[in-house]
Amino acid sequence: MSKVVLPNGLKVHYQQVGEGPDVVLVHGITGNLAVWHLHLVPALADRYRLLTYDLRGHGLTSTPESGYSPDDMAEDLRLLLDALEIERPVAVGHSYGADVALYLAAREPERLAEVIAIEAALPAMEGVRDHAQWVGWTYWVEALERAGLEVPPDKRSDLRHLIRATIDMPKKWGPLRGLPRNPKPLLRLLEDTSLPEDYRRVGTLTLDRVETIETPVVLMYAERSAFVDTYEFLLAHLPDAEGVLLPQTEWGHFGPLEQPEVVAAHLAGRLARTTATEVDA
Repeated sequence: MSKVVLPNGLKVHYQQVGEGPDVVLVHGITGNLAVWHLHLVPALADRYRLLTYDLRGHGLTSTPESGYSPDDMAEDLRLLLDALEIERPVAVGHSYGADVALYLAAREPERLAEVIAIEAALPAMEGVRDHAQWVGWTYWVEALERAGLEVPPDKRSDLRHLIRATIDMPKKWGPLRGLPRNPKPLLRLLEDTSLPEDYRRVGTLTLDRVETIETPVVLMYAERSAFVDTYEFLLAHLPDAEGVLLPQTEWGHFGPLEQPEVVAAHLAGRLARTTATEVDA
């Protein structure tokens, strides 16, 4: 287990595995670095030096009361890369982790060689979606109800309630599948920090700034994803973007866990192209 204290005081838990060009993997809200180590790290570590880390408030990284906006998280990532002397990695992010990588790319175009954004949501897109009627709430509620958890009508678009309900579900992936979760860390994140409010802050990456992102971006989403609106917007407005649609899955959002072999194959192909270009440059 490795930890580093960043200049902003955050103590970050991270792991580095493998040898080769640098790739950093950024997990989403309520996850931790283990998300990547179940399948994708073993599939890629023979060709790349992979950095995984726990976002602030997650896993074994410290849990301050505030600082959970995508701008804050992007700054954490920049400081971590600086601390580990990693210059221009490819950033692979899932969900909120993809948002974090896009924010860093928008703030510092030369900091990342490329962003591979898996199911990015982008806070600025919340203004485009009808909040209560967004299809993502329906997908989430349907998944919970399939697992036997009833969601009251007035809670069907309540983020705190849905995350709490998800915490009550048994683990769905990995060697501990079917076992109960430890709710304490996630409840602390929900109840004692500003994350539920901060993650929606648009900050520096407004919709009109998307077209200024110079870093190449690969967009990876499942068919019928709840965030297909974000996929279509980013594909249309990013200057250098490539879109990949994965097969439809039950949850439609957790590609690294639901269909890791498919995601790993796409990542391997794209990383081979990107890192070869970086070496030639």
